[in-house]
Amino acid sequence: MRDMNALDKCEYTAGKRAFVQSSPDQSSLTAVLRVLRFSTLSLALPLPTRGGGRKCSDFLQAPWGEGTRGDDASSAGSRSPVRLRTWSSGRTFRRHGCGADPAASRLWRPDRAQSVCARREVPGRGALAQKNETLDHLISLSGAVQLRHLSNNLETLLKRDFLKLLPLELSFYLLKWLDPQTLLTCCLVSKQWNKVISACTEVWQTACKNLGWQIDDSVQDTLHWKKVYLKAILRMKQLEDHKAFETSSLIGHSARVYALYYKDGLLCTGSDDLSAKLWDVSTGQCIYGIQTHTCAAVKFDEQKLVTGSFDNTVACWEWSSGARTQHFRGHTGAVFSVDYNDELDILVSGSADFTVKVWALSAGTCLNTLTGHTEWVTKVVLQKCKVKSLLHSPGDYILLSADKYEIKIWPIGREINCKCLKTLSVSEDRSICLQPRLHFDGKYIVCSSALGLYQWDFASYDILRVIKTPEIANLALLGFGEIFALLFDNRYLYIMDLRTESLISRWPLPEYRKSKRGSSFLAGEASWLNGLDGHNDTGLVFATSMPDHSIHLVLWKEHS
Repeated sequence: MRDMNALDKCEYTAGKRAFVQSSPDQSSLTAVLRVLRFSTLSLALPLPTRGGGRKCSDFLQAPWGEGTRGDDASSAGSRSPVRLRTWSSGRTFRRHGCGADPAASRLWRPDRAQSVCARREVPGRGALAQKNETLDHLISLSGAVQLRHLSNNLETLLKRDFLKLLPLELSFYLLKWLDPQTLLTCCLVSKQWNKVISACTEVWQTACKNLGWQIDDSVQDTLHWKKVYLKAILRMKQLEDHKAFETSSLIGHSARVYALYYKDGLLCTGSDDLSAKLWDVSTGQCIYGIQTHTCAAVKFDEQKLVTGSFDNTVACWEWSSGARTQHFRGHTGAVFSVDYNDELDILVSGSADFTVKVWALSAGTCLNTLTGHTEWVTKVVLQKCKVKSLLHSPGDYILLSADKYEIKIWPIGREINCKCLKTLSVSEDRSICLQPRLHFDGKYIVCSSALGLYQWDFASYDILRVIKTPEIANLALLGFGEIFALLFDNRYLYIMDLRTESLISRWPLPEYRKSKRGSSFLAGEASWLNGLDGHNDTGLVFATSMPDHSIHLVLWKEHS
């Protein structure tokens, strides 16, 4: 940017006078544009006053555009260098763009121009006010055509649409520094901004991950992840506001319900009325109802139902006919937990007689009795191992059994009196009790206690972490995943974000019967605990038996 010479300033003053004294036209608005350009570039210099020669010398000249000079047509486009001689030393300087008028050589003063630049660094408030006053006066004399001309030219001076001008890769890089809420606001600026921001896949994927949502990298639709984020933010808002669930009830038993088991949208209930029922959770309809013994534990698949009973036996039933196909006798106490695997043809049971028995599922014979517990065995889990250690390899089947104080890990074999691989506990003196629910996914063992949630690494058997909830005591574990955990107490159902170990939602529960063995309540769908994805937040969340023999259900509310 160069300084305005005296001739240019005289031209500017004359142009301004002509503009003021006559009706403004398209060409006379160049003075206004020049002043506005000075203001845009923060060149805060005083404008000429009515009596002022000194004020005129303080102007800096903005770049001249076509048709903006006060010279004739030939000189208006001239940008050739002209030799100018100073007054003081006689030295010759080259100055570009001043035109061929010899008067310019007499008025050009480099020393004065230097002082102008120096004064520009610290503009005065009076100068700024004077410039604004002059602008206001010029604009007030303009008509609609001239104002439209000003508006069009100002837009190019003041506004830069960086999302439109920058390469797409640079735009995406800049967008990554903005939070999702700001991005959603930016989408309202224009259709172009909405198109660019919506196509920034990495930004929306990161936002979804931060909310605890699963990411499927195979999805190629560039607009998909913004839609997923909008769906995610709505669901997380519902969780925070305690509006994500709804309740329902199943009515059909005539006595207390002792046992529950959920799988693939179906809920099995075992009752003291000597019956077991299979329910469709989505419709509330009873699919099967068969006569059994008093059920303390149940597990089922499409063809059969396995029950543990207070009569010290285990039985296998056929859904379609209601017939008992196997009867497993051998325990001397009530059977509180059962599990089985068709591939291994093995059934395991835990009993109040402090033992765990391994049975041949198809033959009904006892293969092994595992001893070592000193309390009721309230939970047995038969699960395939997913990690390697000194005691097992990935793919090996592992048996876990739990009582009030300990968790024992057993090998699955047919040898008699096999030894326990490892015993886990939270206190050596048995001063701290374990809650009856046990989680094992092949990688980690998780159990709750009065001190909080304990998580063990199955490869090393070391305690990875203890999650304490000082604001709420005696939380029982329902489900545990990579992102979320489902917990409950006597009053509420809770969702914990395991990344921050904070409770993010709760849901009130009615007065229900809380079994000390943990069989009268359970979690429903568990895949969402590893991260929501917009599809797995449906179906059953929690179920428990009620004093009136009904089943209370907590379900995900459908997306609006």
